Parts: sequence; C-alpha cells; structure tokens
Amino acid sequence: MLGLPPGYRARPTTADDLGDIHRLVTVCERELYGQAHTDLGRIAADLARPGLAPELDTRLIHDRAGQLAARAWVNRRSEVDVHPEHRGRGLGGALLDWAEARARQTGSTRIVQTVPDNDRNAVALLRSRGYEPMVTEWLLEFRMPEEPTVPEPPAGITVRPFGPGDEHDAHQVVEDAFDEWQQRRKTYQEWARHTVERPTFAPAMSALAFADGQLVGVAISLDLPDTGEGCIEQVAVRRDHRNRGIARLLLHTAFRSFHQQGRQACTLGTHSETGALNLYLSVGMGVRHSSTVFQKNLLAE
Repeated sequence: MLGLPPGYRARPTTADDLGDIHRLVTVCERELYGQAHTDLGRIAADLARPGLAPELDTRLIHDRAGQLAARAWVNRRSEVDVHPEHRGRGLGGALLDWAEARARQTGSTRIVQTVPDNDRNAVALLRSRGYEPMVTEWLLEFRMPEEPTVPEPPAGITVRPFGPGDEHDAHQVVEDAFDEWQQRRKTYQEWARHTVERPTFAPAMSALAFADGQLVGVAISLDLPDTGEGCIEQVAVRRDHRNRGIARLLLHTAFRSFHQQGRQACTLGTHSETGALNLYLSVGMGVRHSSTVFQKNLLAE
C-alpha cells in the first residue's frame, strides 16, 4: 500500500483476524456512540460477501507493536475503520486511496461508504475526496422500562416465533419486499450469513405472520451480547398484505419477547430509501444516531 506513514505495515485479512477486527470496530463504535453495536457475526458475514476475495479486497494496517490500527474492505461498497489512537496520521486517507484503486481494478464505476454523522473528521475527509451524500441511515431504539403491549392481530392473521424450516420462506418474503428499493437481490446463502446463521440470531424473538397458512410478514431478530440489547435486523411484509397493521404487530411481538428475556431496549436500522421511518417512529421508536451513505463517481476522474 502506498501512502502509509513510517512504522505501519499493511496486509490482507485472514480468517484468524476476525476477532481483532471485531475489537477494532467495537472500540470505534464505543468512541463514537458510547457503546458497541456490531457483533462478530456481522464482521464474518461482510467478509464472506459474494465476489469478495480477501487477499485482494481487504487490508489491515498494523503498527510497530503488531497491534491492529485500521482496516478496510471493498466490494461494491467499502468500509474503513481507524482506531482512535491512530487517527490523524493519514491511515484513513491511505485506505481510501487503496479502496478506490481496487474498485477501479474490478471495473466499478462508483464506490459507496457509510459514515456516522457525528464523525466529523471522516465526513470531512470523504467530502474532500469528492464523495457526495446519497441516503441517510438511522439506528432507532425502543426503550422498554415496562413490558410492551401487543396489538390484536388483524383478521385472518396469526403470529408465531421463527422455527426450523422457516428459513427459505423468510428469505423469499424479505427479498421480495426489499427488491422495491435495494440494488441487488441477495441469494439465500448471503442472506442467511447476515441473519439466521449468525451466532446472535434469536429465533424465539423473531416473529412470523401468516395468512391462510402462507408467510406474509417477518421480523428477524438478533440478541447482541455486547450491548445487552435486542436488535431487529429485518422487517418485511408481503406487498398484498401491507397497510393492515402487520408490521406494527410483528415489531411489538418482538419487543415483548426481548423484554421477557430481560432486555430493556431494542434497536433497528433503516434508511431513507425504504420509506419506513415514519412507521418506526409511530410505534414509539426514536433515533439514537444517524449516518450518511456517501458515493463517489469513479469515472469523473
């Protein structure tokens, strides 16, 4: 890698690095938000994205003592994290240069990266490199000092927890719903790595809605041990059953399940292209923090 300051060295990621990467991300999140949110399963799923070749598409930067100071990966989009103790030394800029160069090698016409809005230095760095804001992401929270109430199901709708054998039907409902705004449909294998195959997947706190024996809505939940909170990773309702209160029912069912397990809060992420923010606010969720998805046109240079 070009542009590294003296004393730092770069190499690709290996499977043995997942724990160190998770610790780095956790430190960065605690410095920004006061608490961590990303679990080890999320790190592993990102590095197993289809088409991502670790030896080409990932970089770790270590200091003289062998401690992980920064990391990045690029595969249609990019993530860059720099340990707070190593910021201001050009590591973030060097990784941005590397990610853009690698994206061009693969024929990408743009690169995308998400940055927390309160990380002003990172936002300024991206803007100085020609990145433009694309969409807003929010991490929402639902506080549960008392057990949440669950509304009565709409006529003909039944709800139960996620069980063995529900995986492929849930994937179908989620991807059909997300097709309306996402750029690329996830295969079952990729979807499962981010949801039902993660060590933190919580089937008992994941709610499924049925109509006439057909799955029409899902809330996929994670139980995050590092935060002591619940997390609803995905919510989706089949198009022909929307505006009936099913999403609200699924959310409150998951909230109550987490509360019964001793969790006092539950989080959920969404962004401006889904159009779902008002729904989540209407059930009593609030914005914990926001991020901006930036993009850069690689053909403009």
